[in-house]
Amino acid sequence: MTVTLTGNALTIEDIVSVARDGERVELDPGALERIRACRAFIEERIAAREIMYGVNTGIGEFSEVVLSDEQVREFQKYLIYNHAAGIGEPVPEDRVRAAMLLRANVHANGHSGCRPEITLALLEMLNRGVTPVVCAKGSVGACGDLAPMSQIALLLMGEGEAFHGGERLPGAVALERAGIRPPGLEARDGLATINGSNLITAIGALVVYDAERWIRQAEIAAAMSLEALKANMKPYDARLHELRGFQGAVASAANIRKVVEGSDLLSGREKVRVQDAYSMRSTPQVVGAARDQLRWTRQQIEIEANGVGDNPIFLPEDRVVLTGANFQGTPVSLPLDTLGGAITMVCVLSERRLNRLTNPALSVGLPPFLTKGAGMFSGLMLSQYTADMQIVEQKVLSTPAFIQSIPAAADQEDFVSMGMNSALKTRQILDTAAGVLGIEFFAAAQALDFREFTPGRGTRAAHAVVRRHVEFLDEDRPLHRDHNTMMDLVRSLEILETVEAEIGPLE
Repeated sequence: MTVTLTGNALTIEDIVSVARDGERVELDPGALERIRACRAFIEERIAAREIMYGVNTGIGEFSEVVLSDEQVREFQKYLIYNHAAGIGEPVPEDRVRAAMLLRANVHANGHSGCRPEITLALLEMLNRGVTPVVCAKGSVGACGDLAPMSQIALLLMGEGEAFHGGERLPGAVALERAGIRPPGLEARDGLATINGSNLITAIGALVVYDAERWIRQAEIAAAMSLEALKANMKPYDARLHELRGFQGAVASAANIRKVVEGSDLLSGREKVRVQDAYSMRSTPQVVGAARDQLRWTRQQIEIEANGVGDNPIFLPEDRVVLTGANFQGTPVSLPLDTLGGAITMVCVLSERRLNRLTNPALSVGLPPFLTKGAGMFSGLMLSQYTADMQIVEQKVLSTPAFIQSIPAAADQEDFVSMGMNSALKTRQILDTAAGVLGIEFFAAAQALDFREFTPGRGTRAAHAVVRRHVEFLDEDRPLHRDHNTMMDLVRSLEILETVEAEIGPLE
């Protein structure tokens, strides 16, 4: 199904479908008309020699330098050259594709002032599989993602590099093979392509999509561990969470109840403690808080995806040009940073349950480190080490970037969001979280094999998936293979999909 850009209706699911699944994208006819009307307005102002920032002036500290008529067009080329100043390995293609889509959607609002050829060229590259090579680092998240977006803009001049057909090629070659003629850059076109927090928002949209699926798996892993630890399930009663009122906690408790439905723990056949430790009975409150934060991050990302992140902004109907700071990345860097911290928090809780599963003083009768041969064998002792190391990495990365502004451009840009740092490290936190959760799944499955009661339907389904990929640890073996298998299993979503096929969708 084609994704149609109107400027105001793009969802995270749309972004994923184009970025990862290669869904075709087109420009709404009304959006095309808005872009043309805005361009006509700006060309009138250029002809009248009105001074407009970034059109016939320099940018940043040079905003007071007025360009001659001869310089206006050439300035766009040198603007892109100067700002294509990133460093590091190429950004994964899905993130660059998402950024291109987001920039085109900004244009669709009809306030950016570029020629329609620029927007249509971005869509042609998306539809024909031409993805610019973009360095991962360089944006400070204000004035937009100037460095990475400039590498995209190089393609509009037939320059730069791109991935096409599985090859890394000179931009001109990739465009020629795809049958795309570069439109070149005229007045305003360059800045209209690179303004806005497009790559930050692109990374953020994909992180949100993946985190929503990861957090449901975190609840499945928690349910497995709770069953293995013979938890008292009263703390998961819906009434308890409804009385407090937090939406995330209500949903988290409901999901865990759904996974354990049918368990002997709920029938009274198994003796349980009157009150469990916090890591067992606080799971809905903790995971629920992360869910509430994730919901806010989704909201902020989708607002930004459909907003006008640009400077200046042209209002053709009002015959007005407004300069401001709608490129500022803080509205997305703040929620992305806090999402990273929330994911880390859920991983800390996961590790505390892992500790209870392996610690004979806390495991309610499970063998030490989940091995039958304690002493000769060490079981999952080192699995906890591996989980702990990853969590420390996450904790270091959870230091917010949005407070780390360093002034630039001779103090003209004296507060920046550092949102690219927020996006990159939150992605890293989530990638690491798959390993942490995989180890909890591994340990919970091992623990359940020592229990004789019948666990819930969802728990049994998750356990069966784990056992399809990792054998019971009967005696010690190198665990790095199991750990990596479990990490990949979490990323594949096979556990989530199997459990939901058995018990129905989780919230």
